[in-house]
Amino acid sequence: MDIMMFNGIIVLISRMIFIFISFWSMKAIRLEKWIRKGHVREARVLYFFLSITLGYTVSTFLLELVTTSRNISYLLFS
Repeated sequence: MDIMMFNGIIVLISRMIFIFISFWSMKAIRLEKWIRKGHVREARVLYFFLSITLGYTVSTFLLELVTTSRNISYLLFS
C-alpha cells in the first residue's frame, strides 16, 4: 500500500511540475498573432489548456520511459 501511495505522489508531483514548466515556457511563444481582438479571456483559457496538455504529455512520456527502462533492467538482469 505504501508503494502505491508513493507512486501516486510521484506521478502527481511530476505532472504538476511539467504543467508549470510548460506554462512558463509557453510565454516565449507569441500567441497573440493568432488571437482576434477582444477575445482575451478565450486566449487565456486556450493558453491554460495548451499548457496542461503539453505538461501532461511530457510527464506521461517520462514516467513511461522510467517504467519501461526499469522493466527492461529486470528482464536483462533477472
